[in-house]
Amino acid sequence: MTDPTVGVAIPSIPPRTELLYRALASVRGQSYPVDQVNIATDHRHEGAAVTRQRALDGITTDWVFFCDDDDEFRPFHVEHLIRFAQESGADYAFSWFDVVGGVDPFPQHFGRRYNVKEPTHTTMTVLVRTELAKSVGFKDTPGGEDWGFTLGCIAAGAVIEHLPERTWIYHHDSKNTSGRPDRW
Repeated sequence: MTDPTVGVAIPSIPPRTELLYRALASVRGQSYPVDQVNIATDHRHEGAAVTRQRALDGITTDWVFFCDDDDEFRPFHVEHLIRFAQESGADYAFSWFDVVGGVDPFPQHFGRRYNVKEPTHTTMTVLVRTELAKSVGFKDTPGGEDWGFTLGCIAAGAVIEHLPERTWIYHHDSKNTSGRPDRW
């Protein structure tokens, strides 16, 4: 069996160029090869849903990782999640994070098996089968494009699994926009 190909979709905004460089350096430093990186920059204040969708649209690999421009992957993030998804049969897999500049907004969810009958927020730093991600897509929805995406994956019958490891860094600082174009 051949290893699956992986891509990384990164939405970005112009004021965060330096943060984007940090995110890209973390993608380049992965122990599992990343075959493709697609960055979409929101120059027109269109918002997170449109920008994230444009980043996804360019991905042609088997799996897609999402990485916000202000976050970073630990060197084993891609390797651990792709192996976990293969072993668990997941269509959508997520790990956990350490927070720099803030606190974990969802500490009660770390280490708990994901229950699609009682869905919870997963953040958007996730791994998803590209075919599934493209069939669901991103739209402006109440609760945010990331919540709508997760609910869309559940509605499509996706198997969602949680890897209880801290494999990435969530930077929460004054440049956090929560995906809103009016915040930058």
